[in-house]
Amino acid sequence: MAKIQPLPAVSSPAPASNADEPSQVYTVWMKSLVFNGNGCTVYGADGGVAFRVDNYGCRGGREAFLMDRAGRTLVGIQRRSCFGMFRRWEAYRYSESESDGREETRTPWFAVRKARRGGRAAVTVHGSGGRSGAYAIVGGYSRKPDYRIIGSTDGAAVAAIARKQTPAGVVLGDDVLMLTVAPGTDRLLVLGLVVICGLMTRRL
Repeated sequence: MAKIQPLPAVSSPAPASNADEPSQVYTVWMKSLVFNGNGCTVYGADGGVAFRVDNYGCRGGREAFLMDRAGRTLVGIQRRSCFGMFRRWEAYRYSESESDGREETRTPWFAVRKARRGGRAAVTVHGSGGRSGAYAIVGGYSRKPDYRIIGSTDGAAVAAIARKQTPAGVVLGDDVLMLTVAPGTDRLLVLGLVVICGLMTRRL
């Protein structure tokens, strides 16, 4: 795969963290690798493709799939309602059967509902480890692509996305973004929320 990010990453609104390990930084290019497809491509710090997203021509922001670089589906996202402020997006985690590795299973993972006002969206994580309103998406609904993902309990940012800058300080186009994920944060959950923001704003 051709590299879109051969240069080292520069400063971004990185989420605060007390952990010793570094934050994960990705470049999100709002273009699909599939001809005539709608989606985006996620590049790692080395400039290689880490993940890709496509909706395979599904119009109206109803569905999208997050895949690894080999094309295996990791997360599927669907819009469940059709009325403006009441729209809800549900995410499913995909896994292969341990017996033969060919049969996929789909498990409900989290759901996102946009708030009526305040520029936020509430995230509900399913399962025994999740709790209602575990995260919130702040911003991202205007033409500016900048937004943060925060924890609802302490309000600390676990991820942030903004337009990417070169080491010389040149701001790239609004379709080239920098995603910073705080240490200890589930990157697939964050990437799923980034995809949903793209569906909400009709960028995917």
